[in-house]
Amino acid sequence: DDMTVNDLLPYLRENKTELIASLREDKYKPAPVKRVEIPKPNGGVRKLGIPTVVDRMVQQAVAQILTPIFECVFSDNSFGFRPHRGAHDAIEKVVDLYNQGYRRVVGLDLKAYFDNVNHDLMIKYLRQYIDDPWTLRLIRKFLTSGVLDHGL
Repeated sequence: DDMTVNDLLPYLRENKTELIASLREDKYKPAPVKRVEIPKPNGGVRKLGIPTVVDRMVQQAVAQILTPIFECVFSDNSFGFRPHRGAHDAIEKVVDLYNQGYRRVVGLDLKAYFDNVNHDLMIKYLRQYIDDPWTLRLIRKFLTSGVLDHGL
């Protein structure tokens, strides 16, 4: 939609009421994410989906509510895409485990997970922790919003 982050505040000043109404009335429809390919060191590409600025803001609002709920559930040995955790924390954990006598590390990377995840199973899992049908419908809308790849 060509909106930049700098355009968001003026957009919200003009469209806040309509945006809130569309969310409240369950009429909000996320746009397809823009597919961008980022080169990988091994020569391949990593496909990223970039949401519109407004969609990203709505996603962030949902994440701010859900993150504390799921932080209690996630493994203490998980460091990717977690608040206050990063690569240095993972390395520190590995060093600590090594000093305890452990000699093997297993790293997992689920290739194209969100391209292949079963949405029904994901929503079923989320339902165990989220008792709000509106939020679950909004999450499903984001999961099924589609991809804009080279203009298609």
